[in-house]
Amino acid sequence: MNPFAAFKVAIAALRLNALRSFLAMLGVIIGVASVIVMVSVASGAGQAIEDRIKALGTNLLVIQPGSYTSGGRRAGEGTALALSESDLATIKEKVPGVAAATGVVSGSAPIVVGNTNWTTSIDGVGGDFLEVRDWALTEGRSFTEAELRSAAKVIILGATTARELFGEGPAIGQQVRVMNVPFTVIGLLAPKGQSGFGQDQDDTAVVPVSTARRRLFGAEKTVPDNLKRIMVEVASAEEMSDAQSEIETLLRSRRHVRLGTPDDFQVRNMAEFIRTRSETQNILSLLLGATAAISLIVGGIGIMNIMLVSVTERTKEIGLRMAVGARRRDILSQFLIEAVTLCLTGGLIGLAIGGGAAIALSIWGAWPIALSPALVIVALAAAALVGIFFGYYPARRASLMNPIDALRYE
Repeated sequence: MNPFAAFKVAIAALRLNALRSFLAMLGVIIGVASVIVMVSVASGAGQAIEDRIKALGTNLLVIQPGSYTSGGRRAGEGTALALSESDLATIKEKVPGVAAATGVVSGSAPIVVGNTNWTTSIDGVGGDFLEVRDWALTEGRSFTEAELRSAAKVIILGATTARELFGEGPAIGQQVRVMNVPFTVIGLLAPKGQSGFGQDQDDTAVVPVSTARRRLFGAEKTVPDNLKRIMVEVASAEEMSDAQSEIETLLRSRRHVRLGTPDDFQVRNMAEFIRTRSETQNILSLLLGATAAISLIVGGIGIMNIMLVSVTERTKEIGLRMAVGARRRDILSQFLIEAVTLCLTGGLIGLAIGGGAAIALSIWGAWPIALSPALVIVALAAAALVGIFFGYYPARRASLMNPIDALRYE
């Protein structure tokens, strides 16, 4: 018996007891549907989180003051001596692989336009800010060197801030007031969405760092050219670790950190953050896949049970086939093909249900999903393997029957 003929016999046998066959497939259907839904939702969520993290900027190092230690007591993060413009200039000059770097002074203040006001975060930034953050402008322009030097009263608004202040109306060239200081809107930032920490990156405004220091938030007495953080874009991902080590060594020297004592600054590597998230996501996907695989195993046990019942019911048929020349391997392949057909049919139904459920969740629940051809192939291959593994014992039992005893079976 060739495989095609065995497949036709398998379909006829399954159709003969359609309800029983469907109930046997139910475990496989649930298992495959679970695999599709869980893995596609987990992968989609992971990709969305990674996109948000990458929106912070590519190949980015973020340097911030750490904790202050005095008399054996340590204060909170950010209480150490502030970073400075000279730190920024030294990093640009002496650290190889730095493509761009900018200092940032941050604060929060209401922005007022007529009778409308909106409180948002305001960053004082340097000229490389847009490049470092990989942030484009939808309208207007960036700061000029003259504006950066002279503490000009110009401002660039994030998408959320511009919408709250001006609605759908024009913003470029309009006057706004920040802490009673008049500013002219010269640009609008492109939407970026939420960050990896869940913050709305578009709810912001940026001004020249000199303006933020002189006109809005003031300068520190100990560090007049203070910076809240320094953001460094490294030329390539391969140079990230070396650049981070160079910056840490340089700042230890400049800030007189003694050997064996903790650093009073932090250098955060966004690439390491992405890598850690990816590793965590992989573990989560494996756990979800293992949970769904349990359903497939339960379904496989149901397939084995039904196939054993089928072998018992068709004992005379098996004896008759052997009597007219069927070999043991023909009987084995016939029942094995029936089991695989049963599982693959259940797999296809589960694939349709799981894919539909994932798409519905994406549309109605606004949840990201990632349906890939590889996932479909893996799900169907898993269903076929379940059929082979759990169908082999009933098929072998049928093939080992004695033809005479099978013909006499009542």
